[in-house]
Amino acid sequence: MLTGRASLVRLIGSKQRRFLINEDSLLSSPFPSDTCLNFHNNNNNNATSSSEDKQQQQQQEQQVKEEENFIGPHHQQQQPDDWVTCPVCGTKIRDSIINSHLDSCLSTKPSTKRGTKRKLIQPTLLQLMSNVSSSSKVELPSNHSLRLGDHEDDDDDDDDRVSSPRSNECTPIGLGLVTDSVVCTDTDTRHENLFSVDEEKNYDKLEDVVGMVLETYIVGRRFSDEKELKAGATVSMLRDPHNVKDPYAIKVVSEECGSSKMLGFLPKDLAQYLSPLIDTYGLKFEGCLTSVPEHSLNVVPIQIVCHKLTVDVDQVNHNTGDFQFLWKKTLHVIESMKGYPPNGTKYQQNFCLLIREVLKINPHLFTDHEKCFLESFASLSEDAQRLFVRLYSRKGFSLPTYFCFLSGDLALDICPWFRMSNISYPEVADVQQTVEELSAQGYICSFQHANEMPNDVMKEILSLLTVAELHEISYLLNKNRRRSRKQDLVSSLLSSWENGSGTFISSAILKTTRTCIRISSTAEYLIWRVERLFFLSGEQDLSTFLLVDLGIVKYPSYACVTTEKVFRDQSDLLAYEEAIEVAQIIDHSLDENNTDLVLRCIAKADSHIDSSSLARTEVIATFLSCFSSSWVYSKVVLLGISFLERERRYNDAINLLKRLLSCFTCDRRRGYWTLRLSIDLEHIGYPNESLSVAEEALLDTWVRAGSRVALQRRVLRLSKPPRRWKTPSFSESINRKITEVQVIGRPLNCEVGMKNRFYGEDGEQCGVEELALQYYAANGGGWKGVHSESGIWLTLFGLLMWDILFATVPNVFYNRFQTAPLDLETDSFYTTRKSLIELQLQKIRDGVAEEILIISWESHQGTACKGVNWDRHSLSELRAAVTCIGGLCLASLCRNLAQDYRSWSSGMPDLLLWRFHGEYNGEAKLVEVKGPRDRLSEQQRAWLLLLMDCGFNVEVCKVSPEAASM
Repeated sequence: MLTGRASLVRLIGSKQRRFLINEDSLLSSPFPSDTCLNFHNNNNNNATSSSEDKQQQQQQEQQVKEEENFIGPHHQQQQPDDWVTCPVCGTKIRDSIINSHLDSCLSTKPSTKRGTKRKLIQPTLLQLMSNVSSSSKVELPSNHSLRLGDHEDDDDDDDDRVSSPRSNECTPIGLGLVTDSVVCTDTDTRHENLFSVDEEKNYDKLEDVVGMVLETYIVGRRFSDEKELKAGATVSMLRDPHNVKDPYAIKVVSEECGSSKMLGFLPKDLAQYLSPLIDTYGLKFEGCLTSVPEHSLNVVPIQIVCHKLTVDVDQVNHNTGDFQFLWKKTLHVIESMKGYPPNGTKYQQNFCLLIREVLKINPHLFTDHEKCFLESFASLSEDAQRLFVRLYSRKGFSLPTYFCFLSGDLALDICPWFRMSNISYPEVADVQQTVEELSAQGYICSFQHANEMPNDVMKEILSLLTVAELHEISYLLNKNRRRSRKQDLVSSLLSSWENGSGTFISSAILKTTRTCIRISSTAEYLIWRVERLFFLSGEQDLSTFLLVDLGIVKYPSYACVTTEKVFRDQSDLLAYEEAIEVAQIIDHSLDENNTDLVLRCIAKADSHIDSSSLARTEVIATFLSCFSSSWVYSKVVLLGISFLERERRYNDAINLLKRLLSCFTCDRRRGYWTLRLSIDLEHIGYPNESLSVAEEALLDTWVRAGSRVALQRRVLRLSKPPRRWKTPSFSESINRKITEVQVIGRPLNCEVGMKNRFYGEDGEQCGVEELALQYYAANGGGWKGVHSESGIWLTLFGLLMWDILFATVPNVFYNRFQTAPLDLETDSFYTTRKSLIELQLQKIRDGVAEEILIISWESHQGTACKGVNWDRHSLSELRAAVTCIGGLCLASLCRNLAQDYRSWSSGMPDLLLWRFHGEYNGEAKLVEVKGPRDRLSEQQRAWLLLLMDCGFNVEVCKVSPEAASM
């Protein structure tokens, strides 16, 4: 794989854009004139045919029409200054649809080249629209410091919603994005107070709450012992502390006719505050059913009363402050549920939460029309909400629509359309009526008659048909019946459709598929944006909620304190989204071997990093710069450099490397960039320049770890007389002798390009690492150990530094689904927490590491944390390693990871070995294992040299096949 591609794929994320706004301008625009690349000798290997161009134009016009239909109802809300002049036709147009108008306007402008239509460069919305910036600030309440994640989610499918989109307070722990430790507001926005009038009252005495009526719901009805309910029936609340899913659970029990049948549970976000009131303060709650739902599994509204105390007030040893806090939080949750009763499915609630939180935290990143569209989701019926989330989560296709027209060999299961006859969900009562509602609101597109079928989606609709159905249509057209592959059948029908049989084929398809639907481009784009803003990552989506709800993943507890917006205004966000589009296009273009489109993406990225790379980092925290367009474009350029080097276009690669180095002066990637620049200069026959680049790089403080070692070794190799007469000062250090051990094994295979396999001492097949472990356990000195590489070290670092990792630091935690602070892989991590880190390192040096390890393990076992692998290493192994390594060495290693986690989190030695001398003393050894023909990488060499400086016992174990018998 090309260097940088895996990182780019993670940045794009698993939920890729289906409709790319800027694809047409990128596909048809001439190469930027200011790029440093030379494209004159490159042919377009995947030029689209005139019919494909026509299909793209028709698809584009359909999207324009779709967007105008969405914008239409809101025209009257526009202000006079929202009009702009089209730079192509001179027409006055509203800025909200300027991109769509330009697409339509430019696509009709003819070109003389080969008689085809050629679309001009469309200026981005960022260049044409007026900048709408909203200054914002964050108010930090001083009275509450509740930490996030103190309550673990369970798998209750009928849970409650506890946040209000109009609230200035953040959501409670169970579902919310942030906690009371931060209140995110815009200075020009006003919100209603979420609390009721009673919340303002001080509850100093327990008697103050007796007799108060609370309105809530019974959830988890699928666990009920009684399905038939009666309005007005009396109920009581019983604690269920042994509930395996939720130790704060409160059961709702029927009191009718002397029975004690369980009807369900109180919502967990309410139970987490009522439970300590019942357990610690002796409160008891009784109530009645206020109404009965139509469906037996739906939530049931109830009223509960703090009826009496189970113990005398004088016998309760309580803290007034804690009691007030718990009761106010209870009222907070109760008031929140009034606007959003938990009557939906869990995935539906999560989706609604997603939209509410993003609109509440980031209203400045959406236009009025976009906000109206997203807010309208809450007004949809329950069935419509469920069906839309189901459709959005379905993987109908994974590549952008335009690739269906660029490549005839594309897999046929990539289709955005769904046959409505195949859509059936038990929680959606009437699919037909629900589809009509979603279509009317602009959330989906549909057609059920041949004359309604868009011309540009014929290939996609054909892909919905089975092979048998395609054969039947081909038979009606008297086509060759010998074709059996679905791809061949689709190609044959497409050919007939283009040759004048379109009406017949459309009617035949609709007779088979009936109504077809898909998510609208507007809905898909806005929901994609909402997910990206919520998670700040392309690797997380709605499934993250599911993993938490099912108890599969548990996230750590931390406080979200935000004083800075990730995106200052909409222009920043739009530029970032466009950069993600370019990244997605180049990734798929590499799969399709579309060299022309790859080069276009490289050129576009190159033209954007020069002017914008430094502006963003000057006004935000350095670790937030990864959410800037320039950061994304730099990753596209890096991938492009690897592509150009593979194509042996070293001059172009050199120009791009120089551009990156000149634009990003404070970047940890400078070491790799400089190394590649030095290597490429040598490739084209400039060894003197290659040496000068390497020497200058060693003066750069951003050149670290393996890149620094590689550059030092290059300098030593290239600086021999007569180029340089003086030996570099680092020569002795970099050439230090690393102890080597030879192990002879009986090979199973030693073929080039294959992983080496040997027979172990027990006769079983094993790799070189397992063979080395057997050697050290027997003839090598009775060592015990693990094949860990970086795993055990990152696990130890995470456990020993847990409280440091999740300490309250501004702007490093933005949601409750993070496994590490955002600045962990930057220099900011150490500098911001220097005093805390040094205090912890001193404890480790003083020999307290094992105690810290045990406490951290027992307190957080199973909780997701970056680098920590709970399953691979046992506590006993970790304790043995910590004891035998010793405090001084362990503290040195942790300091290096804290100061530069990114550079030192890979390349660690394969084996960690230890052996005890007595009960509490021992020694450790780190071993890098190499098979036949293997050699140390520069990163591995850097680690071994660093570990030697820290006082570790290290060596290289070389496994060789035994000599062939004579």
